[in-house]
Amino acid sequence: MKRYENKVVIVTGGAQGIGKTASLKFAEEGAAVVIWDVSENAGKALETELNEKGAKALFQKVDVTKIESTTAAVAAVKDAFGRIDVLVNNAGITRDASFLKMTPEQWQQVIDVNLTGVFNCTKAVAPIMVEQKKGKIINTSSVVGLYGNFGQTNYVATKSGLIGMTKVWARELGRKGINVNAVAPGFIATEMVAIMPEAVLNGMKEKTPLGRLGRPEDIANAYAFLGSDDADFINGAVISVDGGLIQ
Repeated sequence: MKRYENKVVIVTGGAQGIGKTASLKFAEEGAAVVIWDVSENAGKALETELNEKGAKALFQKVDVTKIESTTAAVAAVKDAFGRIDVLVNNAGITRDASFLKMTPEQWQQVIDVNLTGVFNCTKAVAPIMVEQKKGKIINTSSVVGLYGNFGQTNYVATKSGLIGMTKVWARELGRKGINVNAVAPGFIATEMVAIMPEAVLNGMKEKTPLGRLGRPEDIANAYAFLGSDDADFINGAVISVDGGLIQ
């Protein structure tokens, strides 16, 4: 039996990048995958791809910055599948600039998606998990949330904030049977990273003792572990998936 047979998993930002890889991973392991994304074209394409492979998949266009959007989407998932076992808060954006040049709009855009968005998604899903007396919530932080990074005041604030939220929710929701953990990716070879200058990429590799950039599959595997019954006694943890990154 596959680890996610008869389980329902929501992946936010699940149609692109690491989120798409995670959606494919959960489907491969038997889950009914609910893909939340703002890109309708990418979301519908992935939904079709998964269903054609024999998996159960549902795409919903969801704006995580709006609580009414996440609440309506969760109600539809409950109607369709009857339960929600795992929420992966993967959606996130960057609007990088040094602090002195960062605009209030750049600050707020990142806060709205990366921090408030996670609050909205979890606020909508948690009551169902409480009712079930079981569930897994996985928040996507970052190594920069642990160590900081030049030019990312807004992004680092959100990723550090997610670690704090994870710790609080682990205490509050753990007693109700819900595990809350965070994954902190290091340098991952996404499409966005791949277009960086070779010298920058080589610098990233030099800081990583394993001598390579991470792959989206490395993060998806961490999600799949933390969302499974194998991780039933892991709660409030921050798992760095960074190849041993040297700061």
